[in-house]
Amino acid sequence: MALLQISEPGMSTAPHEHRLAVGIDLGTTNSLVASVRSGVAETLDDDNGQALLPSVVYYAQGELPEVGVTALEKSSKDPLNTIASIKRVLGRSAEDIQSANDYIPFQFENKIDSVPRVKTAHGPRTAVEISADILIALKDRAEKTLGGELIGAVITVPAYFDDSQRQATKDAATLAGLNIYRLLNEPTAAAIAYGLDQSAEGVIAVYDLGGGTFDVSILRLRKGVFEVMATGGDSALGGDDFDHAIANWAIEKLDSTIREDDITMRRVLSAARQAKEALTNQSAVVINVEGYASLELTQEDFEWLIEAYVKKTIMACRRALRDADIEKDDVSEVVMVGGSTRVPLVRKQVEKFFDKMPHTDINPDRVVAIGAAIQAGILAGNKPGDEMLLLDVIPLSLGIETMGGLVEKIVNRNTTIPVARAQEFTTYKDGQTAMRVHVLQGERELVSDCRSLAMFDLTGLPPLVAGAAKIKVTFQIDADGLLSVSAQEVNTGVSASIEVKPSYGLTDAEIENMLKASMDHAQEDMVARGLREEQVEADRVVEALNSALVKDGEALLSSKELESIMNMRDALIEVRNSADNVDQIKQAIKNVETVSEEYVARRMNNSVRSMMQGRKLEEFEQ
Repeated sequence: MALLQISEPGMSTAPHEHRLAVGIDLGTTNSLVASVRSGVAETLDDDNGQALLPSVVYYAQGELPEVGVTALEKSSKDPLNTIASIKRVLGRSAEDIQSANDYIPFQFENKIDSVPRVKTAHGPRTAVEISADILIALKDRAEKTLGGELIGAVITVPAYFDDSQRQATKDAATLAGLNIYRLLNEPTAAAIAYGLDQSAEGVIAVYDLGGGTFDVSILRLRKGVFEVMATGGDSALGGDDFDHAIANWAIEKLDSTIREDDITMRRVLSAARQAKEALTNQSAVVINVEGYASLELTQEDFEWLIEAYVKKTIMACRRALRDADIEKDDVSEVVMVGGSTRVPLVRKQVEKFFDKMPHTDINPDRVVAIGAAIQAGILAGNKPGDEMLLLDVIPLSLGIETMGGLVEKIVNRNTTIPVARAQEFTTYKDGQTAMRVHVLQGERELVSDCRSLAMFDLTGLPPLVAGAAKIKVTFQIDADGLLSVSAQEVNTGVSASIEVKPSYGLTDAEIENMLKASMDHAQEDMVARGLREEQVEADRVVEALNSALVKDGEALLSSKELESIMNMRDALIEVRNSADNVDQIKQAIKNVETVSEEYVARRMNNSVRSMMQGRKLEEFEQ
C-alpha cells in the first residue's frame, strides 16, 4: 500500500527540506517581513538594523522608486511625489474614497475613474502598483538576509478587508513576484505569534490598532484549534487619525492657511506623529514647526483630542462580543496588537472595558509579521506534524435573489472559512429554459437593501413545467475569503459559474451601517419578507390558473363557473397589488382555491382517463 502526502497548493512535499518562506505585514504606516530561523520567528532588519519599513514610496522622474526611510525623508520636500498610507485606498473605488471623507495625503490623476490612479512623477500609479513596490522592497530585504530565493509568503490583511481589498492585495503580491501561500487576517496572525495553539482552552479578544486600520477578533481556542467567532473594526481608523487630530489642533492655534501648503502640512503631520510617540512616556511635549511659534501639548490635551476615536474602537469591541454571543466575563485573555496600542489612553480603555490586563509582551509592531512567518513556515513544510488549524469567518452574509425581490442567504455571516455551501432552487414558469443568478451580500431581506456582487445566466435548462427543474447553486469561499459561485441543473448537468471579484470594496463604515440597518429594521424586514412571499404565491396561483384555463377551461366549465373563477382570480390580483396584510392575500388565495375545487377535480379525472386509455387495469396493478 502506498501512502500519499497531501499538501496545500504551494506547500513543500519534502518535509526534510528547509525552504525559504516569509510572513509579511503590509501595513498602512509601516510594513515588516519576518521568517523562522533556527526554530525562532523573527523580523528581518535592513542594513541599518531597522525592522520597520515605512510604507512610503517616492517617485522621481526617470529614477527607480525609493521605498521606506529615504522616501519618508522626501515627503516634506516633494510631497506630491511621495505616497504614504496607500493601504487606505487599496481595493477601493474613487467614489468610495470620496464618500468616506478620509484624509488621503496624495492626489489622484482622475477621481472619476473606476480605478483610482495616484499622480506621481512616474505618471499615474494604481494602489496595487504602489503596494507592489513596497512588497518588492520587503522581498529584496528577505532574500538578501536569508541568502536565497523565496519560495512563498503569507501576507496579512485586516480581518474586515472585503473580497475586492483582498484581491487587490493578492494582485500586488503577484506583481511583486511573490508566491502567496495565503492571506491571513492580522488578528489571527497575532494569535499565532502568542502561541495560542499551545495554550489552554478559552476565549481570546485580539485588539489590533495600527497606523490606519483597526480590527477586533473574538477567538475560541479548543485543543490547538482556534476559531474566529466574530470580527469587527474599521479599515479607516488608526494612529494616522491621532496624528491628524494633533495636527488640526496645532494648525488652529498657529495658522489655518497651513492646510493650503503641502510642504508645511507634511511638516506639521511629522511633528504631530513625533509628539504622539513622545507622549507614550512623557506627560507633555513641545511641538515645533519651522517658521511658527512652539506649542506645548499635554497628555491630558492629547487624550481629549483622541477620545472619540478610542471610543469607536471600544464600541466595535462591544459589537464583536454581541456577534459572538458572549459576555465580557467569558473573555479569558486580551491581546494588544499594532503600534497605536502603545498610547496610554488606548491601553487604559481596553483594560477598563474587558476588566483585565491586556497582553503586551511581544512588540506590538512586530507581532503580526511574526505570526505570519510561523504560518508561512508551516505551509512551506518546515514544521511537519504541526496540528494548528486556522478558522476565519466572513463578515457579511452571502446569498442570491429569489422571486419577489427576496434574498435567500446561502452562507451566513460569521461562518467559518474555507467553506462550501449549496442549496437547490427551481424554475418559476412552465417551459423556462434559463435562470439568472444574482449574487448578493448583506443582512437585509430585500434585494434593494443588500449589495449586488455579481450576476450570471444559467442557460440550456430543459423546458419543463414550473418547479420540475432542479438547480443546485453552490457558494465556495477559499481560505483568503474570495468567493466563487456555480449553478448546475441536476438532471442535465448544464452549468455556469463566476468568480466574484467586486470592482469596488466596501468601506468598513458601510459594512457597519449595513449591520446596524439589519438590526434596526429586523421587524419590518420580516413583515416585508412575509408580504413578498405571499405575493409570489399569489402570482404562482394566478399563473397556474391562467395556464390551465387556456388549455381546457371552456371545455370543462360552464360559462357561469368560468365567470365565478375569473372573478375570484381578478379579486386575488387586486388584493395582491394593494394589500399590506399577509392574511388578506392568504384569504384571497383560499377563495380562488375554493371556487376552483370542482374544476381541479375534473382536470384530474381527465388526466387519469387519458393515462388509462387503451391500457388494461392489470398493468397498473403490477
